[in-house]
Amino acid sequence: MSSGPDEATGWFEELYAAADCGEAEVPWDKDAPQEVLLDWTRERGITGAGKRAVVVGSGLGRDAELIASLGFDTVAFDISPTAVRGAQRRHPESKVRYVVADLLELPVGWPGAFDLVVESITVQSLPRSYRERATAAVARLVAPAGTLIVVSGVLGEHEDPDAGPPWPLTRPEVEAFCAYGLTPVRIEQIDDRWRAEFQKTAG
Repeated sequence: MSSGPDEATGWFEELYAAADCGEAEVPWDKDAPQEVLLDWTRERGITGAGKRAVVVGSGLGRDAELIASLGFDTVAFDISPTAVRGAQRRHPESKVRYVVADLLELPVGWPGAFDLVVESITVQSLPRSYRERATAAVARLVAPAGTLIVVSGVLGEHEDPDAGPPWPLTRPEVEAFCAYGLTPVRIEQIDDRWRAEFQKTAG
């Protein structure tokens, strides 16, 4: 793997483009949002009227549509233009604003702009050499008093941390989001998934 961001993330576009032509399948393209994310919204009674949300690495939009259905003014971004076009086709009446953007080079005006940030299995899709940078970028999106919800695979005790993609997170890697002005509300392991909720201080 080259050290350049294009080499770390360019395979997303290659995969989505191949899938768009019927030559591949996107393994995480499901008919429903991440179950642990859906359960979290229900358990916490999440509502978004008057609030802004962003979905990181939104793919074909299953999680973004869930968040928008809760009333959030929702932006969903992916580095793959084909994924963004696919999400727009799949959800033609959507209120979500699907855009092409790079987590490692956030657009001006995004840091600190979102009341809810959803990071679902995106950080784990990047090589470990990018983990600190990607974690920091996700955390930077959260507005004062905002919430971050992280969903990730769990790295098993006897699994090779360098075998991937994906490169699932360890608990310390989940806890590392706290280094960027966030406080953990709850970190849970649910079967083979981490689900972690963080809150940013009000000011």
